Amino acid sequence: MKLLAALALTACLYAQPPNQRPIVLHAARLLDVQSGHLLTPGEVLVEGERIAGAGQSVNHPPGAETIDLGDATLLPGLIDAHVHLFLHPGAEDLQTVDESVPQRTITAVLAARDDLLAGFTAERDMGTEGAGSADTAVRNAIDGGAIPGPRLRVSGNAISILGGHEDAIHFNPAQHVLPNATYANSVDQIIQVMREQYKEGADFTKIYETGKDSIRGGKLSTPYQYTEAQLSAAVHEAARLSKEVAVHATGEPGTLYAAQAGVASIDHAEQLSDQTMRLMREKRIFAVPTFTILEYFAAHATSPAESERLRKMIALHVQEFHKQLAAGVPVALGTDVGPFPHGTQAREFVLMVQYGMKPLAVLQADLLNGAKLLGWSGQIGELKTGYFADIVAVPGNPLQDISVLQKVSFVMKNGTIYKRP
Repeated sequence: MKLLAALALTACLYAQPPNQRPIVLHAARLLDVQSGHLLTPGEVLVEGERIAGAGQSVNHPPGAETIDLGDATLLPGLIDAHVHLFLHPGAEDLQTVDESVPQRTITAVLAARDDLLAGFTAERDMGTEGAGSADTAVRNAIDGGAIPGPRLRVSGNAISILGGHEDAIHFNPAQHVLPNATYANSVDQIIQVMREQYKEGADFTKIYETGKDSIRGGKLSTPYQYTEAQLSAAVHEAARLSKEVAVHATGEPGTLYAAQAGVASIDHAEQLSDQTMRLMREKRIFAVPTFTILEYFAAHATSPAESERLRKMIALHVQEFHKQLAAGVPVALGTDVGPFPHGTQAREFVLMVQYGMKPLAVLQADLLNGAKLLGWSGQIGELKTGYFADIVAVPGNPLQDISVLQKVSFVMKNGTIYKRP
């Protein structure tokens, strides 16, 4: 009871319910994400949970509250297309073994709060890593206003093969340690698992398509887990319910099979063939690079040899990322946060600029492509009349210094203020 009371108090401390009266947000700048234009000054009129106007100036209705954010830039709420709310820094394989699902759900509640306060107002949770459909409860509690957090798309457990990625392959087999994913070794099993997960509230399906990764002869080597036919069956089953499939896939041929099957996103995408890139461009399949997780792992490796291996992986990933940008592969921003601390994932913006994208292109990848990938196009990702009032403010100008996204000073989601200067 004390813990529940503490969580409720946390929500009360940060959230200010939508006012009965309108709110006008005023700042030195407002970014039009679509055009890339910075409006100076910038204002947003919020009525209830929606934006009622945005531009250099807006109507100030009688009785409206005006919040002056000073030398800041108003932006749509940030989007992270690859998170793990149920993970925290430390050995991933042991979290399933050592921590109960209730304990891990509390971890997820606190992670959701931290991400929201960092400015991420919408996220795609890419697997509970052994906590089943507990993410459904977290999503529903956020939607119901019981706890603070981003609007969520959730997948439940990811799907993987026996002995595959996220299986408990380093433990004594006689102990029958549970995997961090749900087994499915055939088309029939894949569809059965998907139907069960949709019954339990999943918004989409997450499939592990490759692993374990290594570098051989300067190239990424990673075994595939499912054939193109098996992935196609999953995509068709998801489409039956107007849902989509996202895959963890780092390299060939798994990435090609995923593109041929028509998945919604290929997450990590560390090495893609010319054919795969062409298919992704034609089908508008998003690559989600997740650079931050590799940087964190390299900096916190258990040995110098492991750190060096990961740094070589990063160098290869950056080299391939340049090819993907040149080939016109659609990109969305996702961070794989969880194994590194929640609330710190805006580092991904900095790395994507460092590795070849312009600040505006990264913001468009995050906000426009992210909204589409999460199924909220036309509702979030832009400051436009009728959109949800998911709004953040950052100091300075993010088109000149993308790192200011790591210093979000104001957060509003759905018309509710969660953070202010």
